[in-house]
Amino acid sequence: MSSRTGGRQSMSELKLRRLLEHNQRLREDLARPRVKISEASASLIAYCRNTKDHLVPSVWGPVGRAEDPYGQQATGKCCTVQ
Repeated sequence: MSSRTGGRQSMSELKLRRLLEHNQRLREDLARPRVKISEASASLIAYCRNTKDHLVPSVWGPVGRAEDPYGQQATGKCCTVQ
């Protein structure tokens, strides 16, 4: 009979440990800084309006070769032999 009570005790200790770990994760989640959706949306809209995306020329207009970070870079030589 002692093995049964020992099994119950270890099972209850396991449940307690899991609950304590879950409680700790919930506390960490609660402590995480939050931003209101309206503030996050306004920030995202401002970023999209102020950051020029060269892959969407229909919105920002054509991009000059010197300004295009995705275009081929014009270099005089393609390789160097020493």
